[in-house]
Amino acid sequence: QVQLVESGGGSVQAGGSLKLSCAASGLTYSTRYWGWFRQAPGKEREGVAGIDRFGRPPTYTDSVKGRFTISQDNARNTLYLQMNSLKPEDTAMYYCAAGGPGPANLLNRWNYGYWGQGTQVTVSS
Repeated sequence: QVQLVESGGGSVQAGGSLKLSCAASGLTYSTRYWGWFRQAPGKEREGVAGIDRFGRPPTYTDSVKGRFTISQDNARNTLYLQMNSLKPEDTAMYYCAAGGPGPANLLNRWNYGYWGQGTQVTVSS
């Protein structure tokens, strides 16, 4: 059973930074990729960044390129999302997700079978 627990959300002013963490348990070779999604009130859940657990380069949605960085510590089964230069439009609930065995579009939520409970990020202007 895969379990994902996010942490690190909070409230910041525009231009600030936050680092999200996702602690995972139960990952197997079949859970080949994981990523971050976000959902703002009244909007659909969108892919922010995804990464293959075994070496392929990450992918980002256009609106966060150059500002967000996804990384992983496979020894600790932890996924991170460093968010810099935050904007009010980044305000959302952020979710960690895992899926596999792939290959797949890492920003498509339908390719993920495991989800965390989410952590709220609020950016004020």
